[in-house]
Order: sequence, then C-alpha cells, then structure tokens
Amino acid sequence: MDLFETTASPEKPSKAAPLAERVRPQTLDEVLGQSQLVGKDAPLRKALESGDIQSFVLWGPPGTGKTTIARIVASQSGAHFVPFSAVLSGIKEVREVMKDAERKKLQFGTRTLVFVDEIHRFNKAQQDAFLPFVEKGDITLIGATTENPSFEINGALLSRLRVYVLDPLREEDQVALLERVLEKDEQILRKNISVSREVLQYLATRTPGDARAALNLFEASVYLVRKGDEMLKKHVDQAAQRVMLLYDKGGEEHFNIISALHKSMRNGDADAALYWLARMLESGEDPLYIARRMIRFASEDVGNADPHALMLATSVKDTVHFIGLPEGKLALAQLAIYLSAAPKSNSVYQAYGRVEKDLKAGKIYPVPLEIRNAPTKLMKELEYGKGYEYSHHKEEKTTSLECMPKELKNRKYYIPVEEGIEKKLAERLRYWEAVRQKLRSEG
Repeated sequence: MDLFETTASPEKPSKAAPLAERVRPQTLDEVLGQSQLVGKDAPLRKALESGDIQSFVLWGPPGTGKTTIARIVASQSGAHFVPFSAVLSGIKEVREVMKDAERKKLQFGTRTLVFVDEIHRFNKAQQDAFLPFVEKGDITLIGATTENPSFEINGALLSRLRVYVLDPLREEDQVALLERVLEKDEQILRKNISVSREVLQYLATRTPGDARAALNLFEASVYLVRKGDEMLKKHVDQAAQRVMLLYDKGGEEHFNIISALHKSMRNGDADAALYWLARMLESGEDPLYIARRMIRFASEDVGNADPHALMLATSVKDTVHFIGLPEGKLALAQLAIYLSAAPKSNSVYQAYGRVEKDLKAGKIYPVPLEIRNAPTKLMKELEYGKGYEYSHHKEEKTTSLECMPKELKNRKYYIPVEEGIEKKLAERLRYWEAVRQKLRSEG
C-alpha cells in the first residue's frame, strides 16, 4: 500500500462537502479569471496541452484558484498526485513522499506530482529536501503560496520553479461563479431560492477578490433563506457580520498597504491615505505601529517644510496610546489628512544620507581645536578651545569660526527646498553664511 491514499488524479468531492469544494472547477475552461495563465495560448495551458509540465509555484491571494489549478494539472497530466499541507507536514513526511516518488519512477516509470499548499510555511531544511528530486525529475513540484516567493522560498529551490502569479478575482467573475452555483449545484437547487443579480453583486463586494470566501458566504446566506423565498441583502449581512478584508499582519500585504499609505500621503492624496489607513485598522493592525510609521513620514517627507507635522505626529501617538481603539482611529485619520496636505521636503533625509555616505567612505576627521571642550588643564595646554569665539557676545550673533573639519571645508549636506517654513529656514541659513563669510574676509 502507498504511503498516501492517492490516485492518478484528485478525488471528486462528496455531496456532503462544503459548497466551495463541490463546485470546484474540473477543467481549465471552467476556471473563472486568471486568463493570463489558463486562457487561450496562456503559458500554463500550453504547457499542460503539450504535456511538458515543469515544477512551478502558484502565487496569489486567498481564494484565487491556486489549489484548483494544481488539481486540474494533476488530473489532466495523469501523474500520481500527492497533496499535503505545509501546515500539517514535517521533514519526515516530506522525505517519505520523496522516497515513494523515487520508487514509483524506478519500478513503474510513473512520475509523481507533489502539491504543497502554503509552501512558504516550510522551513529551509524542508524546502531543501525537495531539491534533488526536482532536479532528477522524480517529482513535479507544485507549490501554492499567498506570500512573495522571493522572500519565502529558498533561492536554490526557487531557481528551479517557474512562478505563476494569480490575480484577485474581479467582481464580475465572482458573480458569474455564483450564477453557476444557482444553476448547477444540487443542494442549492433543492432550496429553490431566487437571488437577484444585485444581491450577487452585493455579496461579491463583501468578499473582494476571493472566490472561496464568496462561496462560503453565499452558502451561509442560503441557510438563512426559507425554501422557495428570495435571498436579500439582509441575509448576506447576517451571514457576513463584517467585511472580510485581505490583510496579513506579518506578510507581504502588510508591507504593501503601509507602503500605499506612505506614498498616498507623500503624493498629497488624503482620500487614498484614509482608505489605506482604514484597511489596516479594520484588519486589526497595531495602531501604534501605524503611528510610528507616520512619525517617520513627518520627519522624512514633510521635514522642515512644516516642523509642526512632527509634533502633531508624536501627539497622535500619545493620544492613541492613551485612549486606544476605536477612539484613536480619528486621531490617526486626522494625522493622515494633515500629513497629506502638508508641504513636503525630504531635505533632512537627503542631508543625513549625504553625511552617512561620507562617513562610510572613511571621511572621519578630528574636531577642530577651536571648538573642542577644554575642562582640564592638560586639554587647555594642548590648545583645546583656543581661539573659540562665543557667538552670543558678538553683535552679529555668529563668528568667523570654521566648525567643519578642514578636509570638509565648504561641504554642503543640507540643501533646503523653497517650500513652506523651510523656505524661511533657507533664508536664515543663507543670511548666517553670508555674515560668516564677511567676518572671515574682514579678519
């Protein structure tokens, strides 16, 4: 008996299976969306039709058809199909599957198609266990992941896999899927309910891009409708309770959305900033994490064009820490709008970067003697502080002192922009520079 009870193709679901499993497409023609992969002349379809199936990984959000496409490929390729989940399996199971696949190839010439759901959950050792068997052709590996393969799959293994990217389903694809269910699923047909296209569209908006979530919500809504009655929006609301938002606090979507918030504020788009802010908050993101990122933005992107932005950002952080959620949402929203509207300058960020670059290049020079501190007799004897001029004692409120190391004389790190308050700062800095130059020329 084989290690796993598998067949040459995936088994068809029983009538007792959930709706999402019962209506799972059996051919590429039945797959809705993903035309870039399974449409006419698309790469995955052409590979399957030619019989040249190489190992690959399917990367996309939940409910976009990764498992479905893997099962169709297995069914149509005629390979021995072994599915298992990275959540439930360990290195022992991986090695046993590999040995079984090697035996089948040697004894029967049968190639094994191994489907690993959530392959990103495998550690390095588990992923490395696949390498020799993929290289020898003992198995065709198909991985499915919601995480960016560049970050979550070992480079050695990833180099041997083709990456297919799946997109979130469009609303019209979800509606078409639900219409198909109403026409073909025996259990739904027995309920003899009616559903308007408007309600189907409404349901699709509650599960954006996710076919499985749409089917699960639809099935839950059906149970709330009496036999022979019409499904209404209220049934969908009762079944859903709340909008299902795509968000992974520790994964790529987390970084995608915080990036979207940052770039929306940088672009002065308050409405987009509010949208991305709400996406994070309503999905359970730590509000203090958002506040920290907005404080960074106030310094990096607004800077001296509006120094009040940094003060407001730190104040909002304290507000959120003090009152928590949900009240703190409005403070964050207020800050997002203010930062979006504020004049922008990254001159402080650029200036510090220039200093860092010089330091990394080895431009580490001693402090000029004139501006060194001299708290001891020895230091005074070594002429620490000799020639120092106290600017407050001068009518001009500045002196001719060179505060830079002589090797960096006239080096400019801070280049202010003519924007907001920074325009006034630039004028003041130019004034002080002109006065110092005058004093030096006179001296």
